[in-house]
Amino acid sequence: MKKKVWLISVNMGYGHQRTAYPLRDIAFDGKIINANDYQGIPQQDRKIWETARKFYEFISRFRRIPLIGKAVFSIYDRFQKILNFYPRRDLSKPNFSLKQTYNLFRNGWGKNLISKLKQKPIPLVTTFFIPAFMAEFFHYPGEIFCIICDTDISRTWAPLNPKKSKIKYFAPNKRVVERLKLYGVKPKNIFLTGYPLPLKNIDGKNMETLKKDLKYRLLNLDPQKEYFERYKILVEGKLGKMPQKNNHILTIMFAVGGAGAQKEVGIKIVESLTKKIKANEIKIILVAGIKEKVKNFFLEKIRELNLENNKNIEIIYDFSIENYFKKFNQKLKKTDILWTKPSELSFYTALGLPIIIAPPIGSQEHFNKSWLFKSGFGSPQKNPRDTEQWLFDWIKHGYLAEAAMQGFIEGEKLGTLRIKNIILK
Repeated sequence: MKKKVWLISVNMGYGHQRTAYPLRDIAFDGKIINANDYQGIPQQDRKIWETARKFYEFISRFRRIPLIGKAVFSIYDRFQKILNFYPRRDLSKPNFSLKQTYNLFRNGWGKNLISKLKQKPIPLVTTFFIPAFMAEFFHYPGEIFCIICDTDISRTWAPLNPKKSKIKYFAPNKRVVERLKLYGVKPKNIFLTGYPLPLKNIDGKNMETLKKDLKYRLLNLDPQKEYFERYKILVEGKLGKMPQKNNHILTIMFAVGGAGAQKEVGIKIVESLTKKIKANEIKIILVAGIKEKVKNFFLEKIRELNLENNKNIEIIYDFSIENYFKKFNQKLKKTDILWTKPSELSFYTALGLPIIIAPPIGSQEHFNKSWLFKSGFGSPQKNPRDTEQWLFDWIKHGYLAEAAMQGFIEGEKLGTLRIKNIILK
């Protein structure tokens, strides 16, 4: 029988749950446990988690209020701020936020969860740092692993006494490896694996599904063959012979974050591209996730634009988080451009998806944006109201085709397999 693990996440936004989803087949009983919402969670523990979640969602939406919104958010963001990497120096001293977290442990926060998991001390794998800290604080006897889902991280991701900690980290990139070392984590407890991407979008080490999808994508992203003519040897060397015609029209997926922020941007995109949508030149997929209010907002605006029942407008929504991820991953196969704020979805560029970067929310997303831009995997959005103009200029010159290939070649695609191999050994 396969070795199983406790797979722990939190349902605060989508990032941590999306990170856990590709590993669910090694989860005990096939279940992902949400540390903030499991069966039998004490009311006091739930209250602490809920306060944090509601405050974050409120502050994310409040940020849009003119004048005061950004000022209030910036004060909040200081508590999760990522310090400048240079000059390199010892950053192991715990910050205020981390100290407050451990004070809550001393008052019993998390003890109930870890007591339940102790009954079967198999490896504990979490996509959020707090359950890892809880496990160590309450003396969980098994191995403790933490998967990081951003391109750079604040001090709060490392424990109070990192040099004495047994927590092992799966890092998505080299910068996170170096950060963890600056925060005092022992090098032997850091594994450079890459981010865990959905395996059905890849198809094993040979990546046949991924290569096939990318070849069709490049036909849409480089219709004038500007990129292909310059890099034909590279493209065919990596992907094989290109198909003669496509299996779908140019498709953009616009993904809204877990707090529902930026949904208005999606409608501005649709407004700008309405003529091309009606002319069957482009398809837009609006991602509402599990937020019914966001789905209803999209539906209302689509009706106002007389696009109701148009086959080139689609909304991804499901009340179940797992069904939502399943639908999302399936639709990515025939998506040509991913338009989203720079969240954990930044790593999906390794699937050969160029990213149009919506405005970041929070310190970590600013670092994700910088990573995407510097790596050549994506570009910040221009005015969404003018999408019909600048987007097709980018496509005409092959800029997005170049970003797609760059992400595929340089991005780490096999993080899920690497993480499983380390855990199961």
